[in-house]
Amino acid sequence: MKDFIVFAWKILPSLLKGTILTIELSIVCISIGILFGIILGIARVYGNKPVYWIVTVYVEILRGFPCMVLLFIIYYGLGDIGILLNPVLAAGLALGINTSVYQAEYFRGAILAVKPGQMVAAKSMGLSKWKAIRYVIFPQAIRLVLPSSSNEIIYMVKYSSIAFIVGVQDLMARANIEGSFYFKYFEAYLIAALIYLVIIFSLTKILEILEKKASIPGLQLRQG
Repeated sequence: MKDFIVFAWKILPSLLKGTILTIELSIVCISIGILFGIILGIARVYGNKPVYWIVTVYVEILRGFPCMVLLFIIYYGLGDIGILLNPVLAAGLALGINTSVYQAEYFRGAILAVKPGQMVAAKSMGLSKWKAIRYVIFPQAIRLVLPSSSNEIIYMVKYSSIAFIVGVQDLMARANIEGSFYFKYFEAYLIAALIYLVIIFSLTKILEILEKKASIPGLQLRQG
């Protein structure tokens, strides 16, 4: 136990540098995912038929792509045709695009959960369709989507660990480097796992607080 603590203390500065990059990468991919998820979700509910079908095909295709495959396509595939992306940017885009199609479904479900009478009432007050969506429908949908969207946010923090495959010096990469340098892979990965646990636990508690503050009494979005 003493040797483990000494080893953990020795590699902790390196792992913490990787942790910062992991958090930054997670923020980027989650932001991309939520932004595009909102756009795609609204398009599937309120878009005309061509827009609906284009977005639906896009969502269904990308939902069938493993995140790692998408990362390889963006990083290595685009590189083959002369589009060279920084590993962090490539990972952020891949993870963001991957989560966006799931966020799109969560937002679509939340929008549909808002009673149709809300749109009718908004239009009767003189609001246009898009103003009604912006000021009436969307604020309610945001509050409804938090529980399911929060799960995806937590997943993405964990999924960000695949970024080390393309050279991103995140927490997972740092653990791999330290483990190989000292020939203590088990200990290095265990310490990394504990750091991930702290991040996820803290994020879960923050999201729980947000869910409670944003919850609508007697109304919630059914999942599954």
